[in-house]
Amino acid sequence: MMKRAIVGLAFLLNPVFALAQDVRLTYDVATVKLDTCGGPKSNRASSDQIIITDQTLKQLVVLAYSVQPYQVTGPAWMESVCFDVNAKYPPDTKFSDRWLMLRSLLEDRFKLAVHHESKEMPGYALIVAKGGFKLKPSDPGEPSTSGGDQGHVWTFRARKIEMSTLAYELADSLGEVVVDRTGVEGVYDFQLRWASDDMTSPGGSDANPSPSLFTALQDTLGLRLQRQKVPVDTIMVDHTERASTEN
Repeated sequence: MMKRAIVGLAFLLNPVFALAQDVRLTYDVATVKLDTCGGPKSNRASSDQIIITDQTLKQLVVLAYSVQPYQVTGPAWMESVCFDVNAKYPPDTKFSDRWLMLRSLLEDRFKLAVHHESKEMPGYALIVAKGGFKLKPSDPGEPSTSGGDQGHVWTFRARKIEMSTLAYELADSLGEVVVDRTGVEGVYDFQLRWASDDMTSPGGSDANPSPSLFTALQDTLGLRLQRQKVPVDTIMVDHTERASTEN
């Protein structure tokens, strides 16, 4: 179980972004610098730039392809070499395009080459519960998430996100594969609260009156997590350089 706060847009990733891009997108300006792997790690995005601090090369691949760490296979050293990335893009850049630009940056600076493989892994399917989906869609707009662990209660706030994004965030919190099988379209605003020490079983906790994640999903959204083997797109790193080329 991962214990970390979700920091705004930087962690709002959608697996659909992993699809091949028709046009190769690049940042206007970008710098990549070696870091120590010992300082604070963060990802911050604004309307015209992204700042990534002290992240391993593997984590940069995770961000660029909008996947979880267990979906990336590459040389072991990718998890021990860290970098800072500071990049600027046009203010009207779509959120999804920012990560496609990071993908291009890794290809240019680290000569990254990958291929995709589909593997079945134990995990969860996010599906609509028996009583039906409970939310009404919100107007389209820039998506955002926030929240984190507050004592023994985890809070997750979402604005204008798709169900595929929710599935990604649930996978990030549970540390297991979650795929969107809801069939629900559109974007939604909502807040979830659950017992942060009782995330991996459908039942509640006698020690904590807050609902489990499983109960919160069903009561608030009308969704449930169904345990099953699910197909997972994995990123196989064929080649990458250990150091970035000149900025």
